[in-house]
Amino acid sequence: MSDRSAGLAPSRVTAVLGPTNTGKTHLAVERMLGHASGMIGLPLRLLAREIYERIVRQRGASAVALITGEEKIVPPRPHYFVCTVEAMPLERSVEFLAIDEIQLVADPERGHVFTQRLLHARGRFETMFLGAGTMEPLIRRLVPDVEIVTRDRLSTLSYAGSKKLTRLPRRSAIVAFSTERVYAIAELIRRQRGGAAVVMGSLSPRTRNAQVALYQSGEVDFLVATDAIGMGLNMDVDHVAFAGLRKFDGRRTRWLHAHEIGQIAGRAGRHLRDGTFGVTAEAEDLDPDLVEQVVEHRFDPVEAAEWRNARLDFDTLPDLLRSLTVTPQRSGLSLTAEALDETLLRRLIKDEAIARIGRSRGAVMRLWEACQLPDFQKTTLDEHARLAKDVFTALTGKRGRLADDWMAPRFAEVDRDDGQIDQLSARLSAVRTLSYIANRPDWVHDAKGWRDKTRALEDRLSDVLHERLTARFVDRRTTALMRALNVREDAFAGVADDGEVTVEGQVVGQLEGVRFQMEKGSSALEDRTLRQAAVRAVTPEINRRLGRLAAEADDAFSVAPDGAVLWRGVLTAQIMATPQGADPFSPSVRLLGELGPTPARERARRRIEAWLATEAGRALRDLRRLRQAVETGALKGLPRGIAFRLIEAGGLIDRREVERDLAALSQVERRTLKTFAIRVGVHSVWLPGLQKPRARHFAQAFVAAPLIPATPDPISAPAEPPSARLLAAHGLRQAGRWLISVDALEKMAALRGASHGRLSEEALTDLGWSADQAKQIVAALKTERARRPDRPGAAPRPVKDSPFAALAVLTAPPARAKRRRSRRKAKV
Repeated sequence: MSDRSAGLAPSRVTAVLGPTNTGKTHLAVERMLGHASGMIGLPLRLLAREIYERIVRQRGASAVALITGEEKIVPPRPHYFVCTVEAMPLERSVEFLAIDEIQLVADPERGHVFTQRLLHARGRFETMFLGAGTMEPLIRRLVPDVEIVTRDRLSTLSYAGSKKLTRLPRRSAIVAFSTERVYAIAELIRRQRGGAAVVMGSLSPRTRNAQVALYQSGEVDFLVATDAIGMGLNMDVDHVAFAGLRKFDGRRTRWLHAHEIGQIAGRAGRHLRDGTFGVTAEAEDLDPDLVEQVVEHRFDPVEAAEWRNARLDFDTLPDLLRSLTVTPQRSGLSLTAEALDETLLRRLIKDEAIARIGRSRGAVMRLWEACQLPDFQKTTLDEHARLAKDVFTALTGKRGRLADDWMAPRFAEVDRDDGQIDQLSARLSAVRTLSYIANRPDWVHDAKGWRDKTRALEDRLSDVLHERLTARFVDRRTTALMRALNVREDAFAGVADDGEVTVEGQVVGQLEGVRFQMEKGSSALEDRTLRQAAVRAVTPEINRRLGRLAAEADDAFSVAPDGAVLWRGVLTAQIMATPQGADPFSPSVRLLGELGPTPARERARRRIEAWLATEAGRALRDLRRLRQAVETGALKGLPRGIAFRLIEAGGLIDRREVERDLAALSQVERRTLKTFAIRVGVHSVWLPGLQKPRARHFAQAFVAAPLIPATPDPISAPAEPPSARLLAAHGLRQAGRWLISVDALEKMAALRGASHGRLSEEALTDLGWSADQAKQIVAALKTERARRPDRPGAAPRPVKDSPFAALAVLTAPPARAKRRRSRRKAKV
């Protein structure tokens, strides 16, 4: 295709030049769609796919063809062709033709292809070259009739200096120049900032698009990429950070040129939105002069275009080699260095078998085609040469094509989607090679069938690779929560009926009553993010619940024997008890959880305490009545002392503790005790009303000690002696190593009295005790009585930890005075 074809008027040639992010590609696409037919050549298959899908959405799939080295989608009568520059079908005549990133004429590897398009590719009516402003002098020299259109950047690009990776702003792209470095940075970003998308030129279009969509959607705020983002990938990037300033260009590792830094940095900002760039990680700060060049888009012009003779001589192998070394006879062109295809050719013709086959013009053309097979897998030169030789041998063999028995085993080798990221990437590269071969219809039997198979396999591997990249470099829960925290409006959060709390679809914890239990994160970042998102999501609901709790009716509350207060069946508060137990008529509770305003929590706490005091007064009515009588002075004398001991012990005491007082009671005082529902038994003095189930339930809630298992009498006593309040709350007395209910103990005394101090088999059956248990209990009671004799004049031993015990310690006479009194009594 040239401006001399068909006698038509010369094509209008326009060069649209300017810095990145000025919408040059978008302009070219719109101009192309204004013509009846058109073709655009793009530098990357990734970008070609993106433009193809955009045009399909506007004009339909039947109007657009996609042609790349590895992929061909050509409907019967397409109007528009979207291609990689190397794959452009220039034999097709179209009204409009455009070449993107024309500054790649200076690229050592691909430059000669772009130069050939610059010099010879034309549309019938309009031709457009898109690229950097550095190309203006060279284009004017090589294309004299060109019209230069300069597009300025509409937003400002400024330098932000050096920042740590963990301090980079949101919507940043971090640029590295090796796969290993990209992965290492993405892993660090995942741990410190929640996650990152990964973009590299080696990714398939489908994987790359999925990763870009992950970033564009806001699911992650960071993109880690190679310099592939400098070629036409338009994303919402606010800041570009260079993690290195050196790259391997295929021949050597070198420093980035100023225009390369500008090309990549220019991806920051969009349309009227300003952008910034800087360095991070181990990259050194940029020189001020270099920064000035990038900010002002002022770079050295491209001096020469790479060129290689496009009119090759295929008569013989020596003729082909000579035609490849022809020098350009025009200013502004420079003979390109030996490319991979020429290197392969020179290596293969040293093989005697190939040299013998390649004697005809057709065989020489076939050999050159085989040498142009791209090295997608980045193998060694020897290995790639073997592959090219296999292809050439098959193409010049009896069949003239690569048969199924050649394609099938290679396809089967990569037709699996297990393994890690590196293995999947390697398989995708191998599939790209097979796709390239399958897209040469004169190379393969059943080319269409193999194209469909390789396309389907590439899509499947691409999807799996995207999943693996996302799983490795994105913490979905953390990123979702961070995204929720960064929006101004309320994030999508809710509390389910079962109390499950979610933010942006991620479970962050469980709300039980007014207590929020946060999920445990897998890292410090996730823990912090979880806490912030959870507090923001759940606090309004907790505030509502605290208000409802403070206004609830009594029937909404209940208490458990372990001191847990339930609100509508959900644990909400805990009774605060001392080692001696809590006061059931003036209770103090601790409201569970810590969220919610202090005044609201205080009102809720007071409401629970008020309910507890009221219910305790009802359930422990006899104890409360006795306490009021003591406090008001209604009880006096010996009955008052006995009542005080009962109140202190929780309604049940050992009779021996008050034996002397009981012996001294008058008939009137005994009747007074009965009036207050106090029962005096053989072994105990207690309030029977407190042994009812509801009363025990409440009494146990106010004892700060483990619950005693509700097993039939007798119960094995724990190693640590239970307190008097704990025993009273369960209605138990201790006898040696056994705990026995007060009713069973009194029943045992009655049965022994009826049988003259012995327990018959019938009595043991009635009690539910074994003979050995009964023997141990009776012996323990006798030992206790012997240890604490209740003879006249012997003061009863006060209850442990009671005020009386403390008073006895304070008033106890010195040991010497005790011994003196003992000697005086002995003389008498």
